Amino acid sequence: MAEKKQSVKLKIKILLVDRSDALRSAVKNFFSANNTVEVTDDFADVNDARRKLGSGLTINAAIIEVSPVKPENAAFIRELAEKHSVPCIAIHEASYTVPEDLPVSDIVKKPRTRSEFASFGTLLSTKLILTAKVNNSGKCEDGAVFPVLNVKSHKGKVEPIQPTRDDISGLDKRTRDGYVVALGASTGGTDALECIIKTFPKTMPPVLVVQHMPPVFTKLYSERLNRCCAVHVKEAQDGDRLSQGLCLIAAGGAHMELKRDGRGYYVKCGAGEKVSGHCPSVDVLFTSVAETAGRKSIGALMTGMGADGAKGLLKMHRSGAYTIGQDKDSCVVYGMPMEAYKLGACSEQQPLENIGKTLCRRLTDGWN
Repeated sequence: MAEKKQSVKLKIKILLVDRSDALRSAVKNFFSANNTVEVTDDFADVNDARRKLGSGLTINAAIIEVSPVKPENAAFIRELAEKHSVPCIAIHEASYTVPEDLPVSDIVKKPRTRSEFASFGTLLSTKLILTAKVNNSGKCEDGAVFPVLNVKSHKGKVEPIQPTRDDISGLDKRTRDGYVVALGASTGGTDALECIIKTFPKTMPPVLVVQHMPPVFTKLYSERLNRCCAVHVKEAQDGDRLSQGLCLIAAGGAHMELKRDGRGYYVKCGAGEKVSGHCPSVDVLFTSVAETAGRKSIGALMTGMGADGAKGLLKMHRSGAYTIGQDKDSCVVYGMPMEAYKLGACSEQQPLENIGKTLCRRLTDGWN
């Protein structure tokens, strides 16, 4: 038996500068559970960071506070960009407007309350991971317009097990019968979803996806997937009708729900309060799929921090849907699928490389 290849996780090493000891501690604790991002050093004062960088500190990116009372921080960001080609994400108070000419890869508002921190941390993770999708030449993969980190893409990228002709032989019938596929992911999910969606043939029943990601990025991500997948991938818009071979990705900042009328399935999309700490929320999508499609649905919950999607997957499972959780070894962060597994929401757990094939096979063979 061939030895199973061990996937190599990309490690993004970052420098963190913020005057708040509490915020720096919270960010470090958040990333300590993330196999992709590592806070190499953190400082309250930018001059200490500058001295450490001069002594040979190696970083891929920086997260730096910008504030009217800390003008030297903006100068340090310019220095990092111009002299060291290190990209920065600026974090700031909601009351402060970051200068438009500051050379930062992205901007994130600081959380105002403890309850806002989870979404703040996830947003930082997503922006860092997305910007790390570069090849050895330093150019964005597939022509996607993402801010570029000075990081080489890892060579341990998971290659999916492709479904056979037998695996996909029943997909046409399942589409005619009104079956729907629902997928959810967070940290590490951009690669995980690509691995899965690349296995789907044009005959796949309609696919709905929630990936925790900010506005604008969801459209860019959808366009990139559309260039490399057989199914048609697009950012969801309110009222989009579902059809065979169509994959809709929820827009950043908008929940997506499955609805049905006399013409068939469609999606309802719009801004709303955060659910399970997120908008879009996997729980919102999965709950609507359970209520609208029930046993004629199949779902998978992939890598991500927190518990979003776990309760929704349980509702799908109880409605008669077939449900899959990504296994621990193949997750960047075994959080969301772990919570689903603990609730008894998973019909089975699968390694990432086998999830796409399993979805196709289960749809063909049935489970009811």
